[in-house]
Amino acid sequence: MSFDQSINAISARIAVILPCYNEAAAIGDVVRDFRAALPEAVVYVYDNNSRDDTAARAREAGAVVRRETRQGKGHVVRRMFADVEADIYVLADGDGTYDAGSAPDMVDRLVAERLDMVVGSRLTAYEGEAFRRGHRFGNDLLTGFLGLCFGRTFTDILSGYRVFSRRYVKSFPALSKGFETETELSVHALELRMPIAEVSTPYRARPAGSASKLRTFRDGFRILMTILNLFKEERPLAFFSIIAGALASAALILAYPLILTYAETGLVPRFPTAILSTGLMILATLSLTSGFVLDTVTHGRREMKRLAYLAIPPLDE
Repeated sequence: MSFDQSINAISARIAVILPCYNEAAAIGDVVRDFRAALPEAVVYVYDNNSRDDTAARAREAGAVVRRETRQGKGHVVRRMFADVEADIYVLADGDGTYDAGSAPDMVDRLVAERLDMVVGSRLTAYEGEAFRRGHRFGNDLLTGFLGLCFGRTFTDILSGYRVFSRRYVKSFPALSKGFETETELSVHALELRMPIAEVSTPYRARPAGSASKLRTFRDGFRILMTILNLFKEERPLAFFSIIAGALASAALILAYPLILTYAETGLVPRFPTAILSTGLMILATLSLTSGFVLDTVTHGRREMKRLAYLAIPPLDE
């Protein structure tokens, strides 16, 4: 079934949502490209306190322009997901790096396979200088770490080019503030075991006059901390078991010579070491107990999130 046939068959409302901050150099072309690729879609540009002509150029190109005053991509995504009403959402950046021509295929796959998210993976189709030095390595590192934490992952967790179902968007909690929102988007789908897919998409360098807002080390650290925090919240038993294992190992290492001395002499000559070893073992026990308790809480919370997700009707055939 072709793209037009798939969309016409379900009469879906499509929204293209573009978070922007100082993207006057590219936003006009981006809006026009998406309007040409998805003529039935409404293009929304959310201006995040831009100091240039981003809003004016987006409006001239035919977009619906709105403003989010809280600085940070996570805040903008939260506002877009809350305000925009549609059946299918196409999320991209306003910097001209993503290929609008890939959107129909991504939407078609979402509809045809009844998916909740399709990710436009940049790693197999990037061009020349599109990735800044260190960004690709950092992306690979964070993607691998996410897979280690959650068992299943994507090839490009930091891609900002995604297509969502209404079910996904309206059940997404959107707690992040900045660029770590892409990680949160990925984890939400993995946590609820949603049907998802990836599509390789071209990735281009920014146009002249446009600068990346991503700070390699600062935002990379924030993304890593987000993954660790999500691992703690979504896999508390594994998280606290690791801590308990480390504490118990340290306690046994300290206690081993004391046990040998006690077996030979019946005496415990180093009381501070014995007390420290005992304390570490108590902490290990408390950590493991916390993991069991929080695992039960997380299971109940996941059930509630799943029920909230299922309460939203899927796309009609």
